[in-house]
Amino acid sequence: MKKTLLSLLLVLGLYQVSLSQEDYYFPDESFDPSIPSPSEFLGYEIGTWHTRYDLIVKYFEKLDALSPMASLSVIGQTHEQRPKVILTIAQADHIANLEEIRLKQVQLADPSAPKPDVSSMPAIVHLGYGVHGNEPSSAEAAMLTAYWLLASESELAQNLRANAVVHLDPTVNPDGRDRHSLWANSNKGFPPVADPLDREHNEAWPGGRTNHYWFDLNRDWLPLAHPESQSKIEWYHTWYPNVTTDFHEMGTNSTYFFEPTKPFGSENPVVPRKNYEDINVRFATYFARYMDEIKSLYWTKEVFDNSYPGYGSTYPDIQGGLGLVFETASSRGHVQDSQRGEITFAFTIRNHVVNSLATLEAALDNRVFMHDYLREFFETAISEAKASSVKQYVFGDAHDPSRNALFVNFLLDHQIEVFENTKDLTAEGVKFEAGQSWIVPTAQPQYRMVRTMFEYVEEFADSVFYDASAWTMAAAYGMPFAANVGSQGSEVTSLNLPEYDFPAGEAYAYLVDWSDFYAPKFLYQVQKAGIHVEQVELPFTAQTQEGAVDFPAGTLMIPMGFQSKSAAEVRTLLQQLAAKTHQKVYATQTGLNLQGIDLGSNSVSALKQPKVLMPVGDGVSSYDAGAIWYLLDSQLGMPISKVNTDDLGRINLFDYDKVILASGNYSGLSENFVEHFKDWISRGGTVISSGSASLWLQRQGITKEKPVELEEKLAEPEQLPFADRRAFEGAKAVGGSIYTAKLDLTHPIAFGYQRENLPVYRNTSIFIQPSADKYLTPIRYTSDPYLGGYISDENLEKLKQSASVVISPSGRGRVIHFFDNPVFRGTWFGTNKLLFNALFFGEKMD
Repeated sequence: MKKTLLSLLLVLGLYQVSLSQEDYYFPDESFDPSIPSPSEFLGYEIGTWHTRYDLIVKYFEKLDALSPMASLSVIGQTHEQRPKVILTIAQADHIANLEEIRLKQVQLADPSAPKPDVSSMPAIVHLGYGVHGNEPSSAEAAMLTAYWLLASESELAQNLRANAVVHLDPTVNPDGRDRHSLWANSNKGFPPVADPLDREHNEAWPGGRTNHYWFDLNRDWLPLAHPESQSKIEWYHTWYPNVTTDFHEMGTNSTYFFEPTKPFGSENPVVPRKNYEDINVRFATYFARYMDEIKSLYWTKEVFDNSYPGYGSTYPDIQGGLGLVFETASSRGHVQDSQRGEITFAFTIRNHVVNSLATLEAALDNRVFMHDYLREFFETAISEAKASSVKQYVFGDAHDPSRNALFVNFLLDHQIEVFENTKDLTAEGVKFEAGQSWIVPTAQPQYRMVRTMFEYVEEFADSVFYDASAWTMAAAYGMPFAANVGSQGSEVTSLNLPEYDFPAGEAYAYLVDWSDFYAPKFLYQVQKAGIHVEQVELPFTAQTQEGAVDFPAGTLMIPMGFQSKSAAEVRTLLQQLAAKTHQKVYATQTGLNLQGIDLGSNSVSALKQPKVLMPVGDGVSSYDAGAIWYLLDSQLGMPISKVNTDDLGRINLFDYDKVILASGNYSGLSENFVEHFKDWISRGGTVISSGSASLWLQRQGITKEKPVELEEKLAEPEQLPFADRRAFEGAKAVGGSIYTAKLDLTHPIAFGYQRENLPVYRNTSIFIQPSADKYLTPIRYTSDPYLGGYISDENLEKLKQSASVVISPSGRGRVIHFFDNPVFRGTWFGTNKLLFNALFFGEKMD
C-alpha cells in the first residue's frame, strides 16, 4: 500500500526525491559527500519550490556545523525579527584568522596606514542576493553557490578556498522574500501552470518586492532608513569587499543582463572612470564566457544605471570596490510562458549560479589588481580633495537639535569624519552657531561620499533615468550648509539626542517649541496619555524658568487649569514623555506674556489627537503608502488604520478626522463610497493628498485646482527616428530632483520652520497652479528654484508657475495637496514636518 501511494505521489508531482548532488546546475562535477547539497537537506529539488527564508538559514547553519571552512554570522534583524546572516567560506586557516585578514583589508582603505603586501592577501568577495523579495531565484542560487564553494572538488573551488574569503548574504530582504514565497507556493499547481494570467504569477498588492514597510531596499544603501540596510552597511565597512554582487530578476520575455550598464549618462559622477572603463569591462568577459557555455542569451549596456548611490551595485563603487548588478528573466513562479517558450524557476536559478561562479573566478584572477585598486581609490580621494576648491562644509540648525543629531550620526554611519565647529558665523544668510554646527572636511578617505552628501548634481550626459537623478542628503535632512567656512574643533564619534532638565515646581502652563523634529512625537504621546494640549498660533515672549524666552508660532501650550488629571500626575507624565522624546519643556507662572499674544488669546486653540485612515491596495502606490506608514510608526509612534480599498464600503468615515490618500489611482472605488467620502469632507473632514491622488480628487469634483498650461510650449520636432522614442519621451519625466520652495511661515503648514526657503523633492510631472485664493498656497517655488537633478526646460518652466502645496476648501472640510514628496524613501527629514503639521493642524489650514 505504501509503495503504491508513493508511486502515485511521484506521478502527480506531489513528492520530491532528494538528490545527492545538483546535476542540472553542476554537471560533471564531483563533491565532498560529507557536505549535503541543498536538495538533500531540504528534501526537494532546488527550483521545484520557493524555499522559505528560515530553511535557507538552517541550511547555512548546517554548513557551518559540518565544515571548518564555513562560518555563519548574524549581523542584524529585519522588522519582522528574521535574522540577517552572512555565511563566510574559505579554507580552514583563513576562517581561523578572519580578524587578521579583515584588519589588513580595512588597512587598504586607510591611505594614512602602510600598504600591506597585497600579493599574499586573499580576495574579499561579497555575494549579495535577493534584495527584492519577489525576485526569488537568487536566494536559491545562494544555497547552490555556497554548496559548490564548500564541497566542490574542482580546481577552481579549491583555489577560491585557498585564495579568497567569500561572504554570502542569501537574502537582503527576508521579510519580502517570505511574503512572495508563501504566495508562489500556495498558488502552485500540480503540474505548475505556465499561463502568465494564472494567479501564481500575479501577486496580490503590495507583492513581495519590498520589505515590511513596503520599501524598496535596493534604494536604501544610502538613506539607511531600515534595519536591513543599517546592519548591512555597518558590516560592509568592517570588510570593504573587493567585489559585491546584486542579483535581480526582470521581465519574463527578457534574457539576462550583466554589467557594464548604460555608459556615461547612467554612471555616478564621483566614481573613477577606471571602474567603468577598465574593471567592469574585464569582469564582463567572464560573465559572457560562462553564459556562452550554457548557451543562455544575455545583453549589456543598453539600460539600467549606476548613478544613484543607494543601489547595492553602486554603493560599493563609491567604496573602492566593484558593484555588479545582474538581472535574469523571471518565471515569477515555478514556470511561465515567454516569447522563447517556457521559463522555469530552475532556469532562472542556474543563470544566477553560473554568474556567481563567474564573479568568483574573475575576483580570484584579479585579486592583486583589485587590492591595488582599493588602496588607489582612497589615495586618489585624498588627492582629489586637496585639488578641489571646496575644503570643508559647515552645517547645522540651531532650532532643531534632534535633526542635527540624526544627520551627524547618519554621516558617521557612512564613515564620514565630522568635527565640531568652534566659531559663530553667518554664511549664505544662515547663522551657524558654535556648539550647534559641525564641520566636514573634504580631505578625508570618504571624500567621494562627502560629495554625495553635499553636492548638487547639475550636469547630465543623458536625460532618461532608471531612478532618481538627485540625492543630496544634506538637502534631504533640510540641513543648512555652506562651503569653506567654519573653524574645526574636536572630532565627533557620536552625537546623542538632546537631554534637558524638567522645570522644578508647579506651573501655570508648560510650553514646548514646535521647531524640534521630535516635537510632534511629544505631542502625540502627550495626547495619548490623556493630557490636554493647545497651540499658540502667533509668536510671543514668555517669562519662564530660564527668564524671557521667544517662542515662534506653533508652540505647544499645556494649561494646567484645564486638565482632567491631577497636577502631580500631569507633571510626572510630562517629565517622562519629554525625556523619552528629547524635548525641552518650559514652565511659566502666568498667562500674561512679555510680548505678543497672551496664553488665553483667540489665537490659541485646543489640539485634537488625530485619528487617521489611509486606503491601501490595488491602484495605490505601495512605495508612497509605505513611506507614510513607516514615518508615522518610526518617528511618531502613531498607529494609523490601513484599510484595503475593497473594504472601504464597510467604513464609517466619521470615525476618523483625517484621510491620507497616497499617490495612486482611486478610480476603482464604488460610487456609494465616493458619495460618503464627499459628505464626510463637506462636514469638516481633512484629506491629505499626495501626488496623483490629487488628480482623482479633481475628477470627482471634490477640488477644482487647475493644471499649469504654458502660453508658449517649446516646439517639438515633427518627426523623429522610431529608435529615439524612449529617449525623447523619457526626457519629459521628472524622475526625482530637488528644488527650493518658499514657505509662508505664518501658515500652520509651516509651523516649526524658521527659514522661508526649504529644499523639496519632486518625483512627479503633475504641475498645478497656485490657488485662486491668495491665502491658500502656503508653499510655492522661488523664482529660481532648481537645485539639482534632471528636469527638461519645459518642465522647469511649468514648475516655476506651480504650487508645491495647495489647500483646497471643500464645504466645511479641506484637501491638503502635496505635489512634492515630503516623505520620500524615509530620508527627507527636512520636509517630514509638513506632513506632521497637516495631520495635527489640518483643521486650521483654510
